[in-house]
Amino acid sequence: MSANRAAAVLAGLWAGILLAIGLIGAPAGFATLAVSADAGRVAGRMFAQEAYLGLGVAIVLFLLERGRARRAAEAGQGSALNANMLLLLGALFCTVAGYFALQPMMAAARAGQGPWSFGALHGVSAAFFGLKALLVLTLAWRLVPS
Repeated sequence: MSANRAAAVLAGLWAGILLAIGLIGAPAGFATLAVSADAGRVAGRMFAQEAYLGLGVAIVLFLLERGRARRAAEAGQGSALNANMLLLLGALFCTVAGYFALQPMMAAARAGQGPWSFGALHGVSAAFFGLKALLVLTLAWRLVPS
């Protein structure tokens, strides 16, 4: 399998995971579990697994895309920092900010600590997750060979 095809498959799988968690997994937990705290723990576990998986996939995609962008730049066909790299870096930022920065703040807010409410932080976290899904979907679309 070529590096280009591998990058397209990885981005497509990552996009599928994001959509499955956001549109199926988390809503199903809240629809079926009697206690919303239990559903929150299940959803939180899914988001945690995706965050760590997303970091790994983003690193692999970054290495693949960086090599491709560098080769294109050396051939005079673009920049080493192309649109795909920006989409990938944006998705990586959303992962780090949306999970690794906001989740500890959400836990503190749930315990009554910190200046922000849990609801406000949850909204920001959901926005980062949605933006990440859009960025990864766009990246997957762009990486598919024409």
